[in-house]
Amino acid sequence: MNPGRLKLGFILAAAGMLLALVLPLSGEVTVSLASRPLLLALTLDAALLYAAGAWTGGWRAIVFGLAGAQCGAATTLALLRDPGIAGSAAAGFWVIVLAVWLGAALCVMQLATTRSRREGARRALDLAIPLLFGAVVFYLWEAGVRGFGVSPVIMPTPSAAAARFAASLPTLGGDFVQTFVRGVLIGYVIGCGAGLLVAIIAQRFAFLGHGLLPLGNFFSALPLVGVAPIMVMWFGFDWPSKAAVVALVTFFPMLVNSLAGLSASGHMERDLMRSYGADHRQTLTKLHLPAALPFIFNALKINATLALIGAIVAEFFGTPTQGIGFRISTEAGRMAIDMVWAEIALAAIAGMAFYGLVALAERATTFWHPTYRT
Repeated sequence: MNPGRLKLGFILAAAGMLLALVLPLSGEVTVSLASRPLLLALTLDAALLYAAGAWTGGWRAIVFGLAGAQCGAATTLALLRDPGIAGSAAAGFWVIVLAVWLGAALCVMQLATTRSRREGARRALDLAIPLLFGAVVFYLWEAGVRGFGVSPVIMPTPSAAAARFAASLPTLGGDFVQTFVRGVLIGYVIGCGAGLLVAIIAQRFAFLGHGLLPLGNFFSALPLVGVAPIMVMWFGFDWPSKAAVVALVTFFPMLVNSLAGLSASGHMERDLMRSYGADHRQTLTKLHLPAALPFIFNALKINATLALIGAIVAEFFGTPTQGIGFRISTEAGRMAIDMVWAEIALAAIAGMAFYGLVALAERATTFWHPTYRT
């Protein structure tokens, strides 16, 4: 990042923190930072830290900027505990929020442009950047909802959703087992395994490939909300119908990607296998499948998200009294939006973890691929 822009940004953030000392914090009652020594000290500290970041460079600027953003965020969150500010925040409050956002955004951008030769430092940066970005997003969400006084029925705060998440762990655990362990994993294994097996057969007999791909395009275009009720009628209300939907959703991405991967080997490699007298099984295991691994893992990663979406949507059309989709539907009808967001967070965490495990397996299996060369 350009050092001049970084310096200017920190100066603006420091000026914003100082400007908040004279601007009104509430549109209804008179609230002043001067009457709150602790918050006044935090605001001044944030301004000084931003100013220090403006006159330094490298890692020091990032450290000073993050410390200033923390002081500013602590100030705003403390101010929101005042009922005179929450729901009627004025210019002074929003100036602090903007200063926190600016300082944190500058630090994230500076980290994104930082390059390190050490493997451990690169991994730490890869982890720190999304964590900081997510923290800024949640901070803006919290400050915006509480500052504007948005109804919790329309949009709950992250803190409310987190509190509901922590208080509902037994319920969330049961929903996770019902949706993910029973529906998603079983359907995922069946769908991906069947897609890979059919692709291997279709690669051996070319006419099957020409006939299956148009059917794959047809079935992949079917609306999920139309297929799910049919599967519920065929397989019942419990997890088998959800696994059937997941298997259907994941089958054709695996089929298409695997067919492309099995055909990825070049003519020279195939001629070499024929010159060695390799039969079809040996050619498949020594040439076609290794060459298709990147394509297969690409389908596995795509299906990791599609499977969870398919299972949740299928639960909207009939399920026992458990499951992420069932809970979202019933709690939304009760206007318990914080519980809905807790279930959404559960689905997001499960989906990211599942995707991450597949990505780790890909890295361990296809480490030889050019995309992993540094």
